[in-house]
Amino acid sequence: MHSLKMYRATGGICKLQRVFGAAQCRTKVLSVENMNPHVKKMEYAVRGPIVIRAGEIEEELRQGVKKPFTEVIRANIGDCHAVDRLLNDPNYPSDAKERAQRILNSCSGQSIGSYSDSSGVRVIREDIARYITERDGHPADPVDIFLSTGASDSIKTIMKLLMTAKDGKDRAGIMIPIPQYPLYTATIAEYNAYPIGYYLDESNTWACNIPELKRAIKEARSECKPRAIVIINPGNPTGQVLSRQNIEEVIKFAKEENLFLMADEVYQHNVYAEGSAFHSFKKVINLDPAVKVMQLKSISAKLCSSVSGQAVMDVVVNPPRPGEPSYDLFIKEKDFVLGQLKKKAEMVTKTFNSIDGISCNAAGMKPDAFYCFQLLEEAGICVVPGSGFGQVEGTFHFRTTILPPLDKLTGMMEKFKVFHENFINKYK
Repeated sequence: MHSLKMYRATGGICKLQRVFGAAQCRTKVLSVENMNPHVKKMEYAVRGPIVIRAGEIEEELRQGVKKPFTEVIRANIGDCHAVDRLLNDPNYPSDAKERAQRILNSCSGQSIGSYSDSSGVRVIREDIARYITERDGHPADPVDIFLSTGASDSIKTIMKLLMTAKDGKDRAGIMIPIPQYPLYTATIAEYNAYPIGYYLDESNTWACNIPELKRAIKEARSECKPRAIVIINPGNPTGQVLSRQNIEEVIKFAKEENLFLMADEVYQHNVYAEGSAFHSFKKVINLDPAVKVMQLKSISAKLCSSVSGQAVMDVVVNPPRPGEPSYDLFIKEKDFVLGQLKKKAEMVTKTFNSIDGISCNAAGMKPDAFYCFQLLEEAGICVVPGSGFGQVEGTFHFRTTILPPLDKLTGMMEKFKVFHENFINKYK
């Protein structure tokens, strides 16, 4: 499960002025007037304004607001799992059962097999908002959060709103980093949009340089109508972590160019480089209220994301706290998993940097696809050519994960070093 945060660089101009100084009035980046007209036309009978209001009424009832009834009976959709279930297993710690019961109490019939609101289970969104608030030091509103079945679903939901529903020079342009995760180019192609690639600076730890952003958008204006910029931080597949100053520069750029800002921050806990720290792009999570109505209508056609997946997300953002029965075991397991990832990251970096003719931050020796096929055939190691992610012309890369168990990864690094040395001797 992933939750993708939405940022609109020109929204809340008064708040931006306090950081960046005065700004001229401008058209909203994403409004009902300039959003994808096809989304405005779509309807989905079993999920619409009435059902959205039903969810609001249920929340009002939970808060003690008096109504001429005590519950909302949902007869709008065939939800066979909305039946009573209880959690009485004595083998679970009390705090774990309390968390589970709290989530179940927010599900129809106390079952995670039932449907949730299109945006997700209310209490889970509340926990996510609290997590973001504690992380950033700025308040987050659960109303502004929606849960999806993976990052792909979130990205498609927002990109769909940004489409112009036109062709040629009037089609929407989306700025994406190169290298990038292939999901973005695939989604852009699916929606017949225009990919505006901006190259990350490999010589400077894959930094996001503002002159390169300006070059990319200037060259693209004759081909499309730039609508948004995608930032992946920490980077995938590059792994770079943007500095706070770099983030502020990107936000200024998005504001100047009137671009919707999409920040993919999935790997925020995977920061290992000395001196690096994760900073979220979030200052204010915002979306034009009228557009939000359209967005909710759009996601309602898919009913909701997997409720069991939503429950897993709640475990991520609402972990055991000090003093609770599960805390000691939780922190032990968390430290072990993250510690193993850090060890593997350091080991992979050290090994690559020790091999003649290769480093974690340098070009390959031969075209990447050929290299990767040879690596698979001769060493049984499967990695991905950098061309699948995009790369500067004339340079070659491959992408590897650090997910295999430590002992297997150690053996993999030894095999890789032998393979590479033999490869260089054979083809030099």
